[in-house]
Amino acid sequence: MRKRKKGREFSIPSDQRKALIKSLSSAFFLKEKIKTTEAKAKEMRSFVEKFITRAKKGDLASRRHLLRFFSKTIVKKLMEKIALDCKERQGGYTRVLKLGPRRSDGAKMAIIELVK
Repeated sequence: MRKRKKGREFSIPSDQRKALIKSLSSAFFLKEKIKTTEAKAKEMRSFVEKFITRAKKGDLASRRHLLRFFSKTIVKKLMEKIALDCKERQGGYTRVLKLGPRRSDGAKMAIIELVK
């Protein structure tokens, strides 16, 4: 019997998949807007929004939880800038804009950015 599994596989092992999403999220929090494939952007969206919701709490436990995944500079920006910008929002902190296909391999491209 087929069991429903959450998330995309990207045809890579789970540890590499987690590292990919983590590195994309780090770049996203630093730049607040990145261009990547559509599948990666959609997969990263849920990961990123959970961390923004966690940062909105603003307490020490949330900061320590975020430090398990990201560097001090990213956590500082996430807690002091991004979380304050999203304080009034109840969710939907990111926007995925679809672009045309990539010229080299035809992959569907997208831009993921913060909603302000």
